Amino acid sequence: MKITEMQFGTLRVPLKTPFKTALRAVDFVEDIVIMISTDDGHTGYGSAPATAVITGDTHGSIIEAIKHYIWPRIVGQDVANLNVLTRLVQTAMEKNSSAKAAIEIAIYDLWGQLYDAPLYCLLGGGDPIITTDITISVDYIDKMVADSISAVERGFESLKLKVGKDIELDIERVKAVYAAVEGRALLRLDANQGWTAKQAVFALQTLEDAGVHLELVEQPVKARDLNGLKHVTERVHTPIMADESVFGPTEVIDLIRMRAADIINIKLMKTGGISNAIHIADIAAMYDVECMIGCMLETGISVAAAVHVAAAKSDSITKIDLDGPSLCTFNPIDGGVIFNDSEISITDAIGLGIREIKGLEPIH
Repeated sequence: MKITEMQFGTLRVPLKTPFKTALRAVDFVEDIVIMISTDDGHTGYGSAPATAVITGDTHGSIIEAIKHYIWPRIVGQDVANLNVLTRLVQTAMEKNSSAKAAIEIAIYDLWGQLYDAPLYCLLGGGDPIITTDITISVDYIDKMVADSISAVERGFESLKLKVGKDIELDIERVKAVYAAVEGRALLRLDANQGWTAKQAVFALQTLEDAGVHLELVEQPVKARDLNGLKHVTERVHTPIMADESVFGPTEVIDLIRMRAADIINIKLMKTGGISNAIHIADIAAMYDVECMIGCMLETGISVAAAVHVAAAKSDSITKIDLDGPSLCTFNPIDGGVIFNDSEISITDAIGLGIREIKGLEPIH
């Protein structure tokens, strides 16, 4: 099974409600979709969103990176040589992690098809059913409370609240939501780099003193401020999770050695795809550090790949934040992984199992 052709497409799906964080506000998901064909008629699918404020990738840069740097290295290669292929992808250029992720996902999809098995089985097996949280966008207090209650009524047992805009108001937001769902759902906070280290300590100690129990707090300080992250981790009881501070395996090792955070958030768009996500999960397991696997605002193609990784690496990936498809008005992906609110199920289809992508617009 040799790689012969590639096509690009765009996939745009409206969100049920606007997605608001300390960094941005979005009304729809829009992915660049990669379709890689082989000489025996198979097609592998990958995708990536533009997340300029986090990874630096735009739709244009993703396409150009793949066309001119990554694709020339992998065309003609045999899918069976997975380690060679992933090394070629990762060393094609610096950074551009989303472009690398899109290509790797398609390659791993083909690899599963080559060996006639669901991808997670080839990665080590595991439980094909996992449970995700759901994101509650930062908003007026009443709106966040209403959205949280609605999510609980839909069966979500973990809520991730977006905060990080106004420290005093953030505290009141969290208190109000906690009072509304206490005993029915766990709360996770995501500050999206919106606080300083001192603000984070103040906010979390205030919430702890008020009796608010949080499962974790994600990236309270700026991505490069590892000393600030460590400062927060050492001064609060609530577990602190690193997200934008950690992209690849080397950064994970540094962060663990610093004891700068309690939990690592793995995202395929940060790691450059599946191969480095697996490396990070294995490193974390060696040090008994928990991981969450998350996603950007992505459709069910790339999120499906993350689901397969989560199932296969459940020894270290203990928390799931793969709600991208659940935030959309509909799922345009037919086959493979089934997203049913909080429950995500992997079918026995081979590879990623994608049969059709509705609404895909070709890029010529």
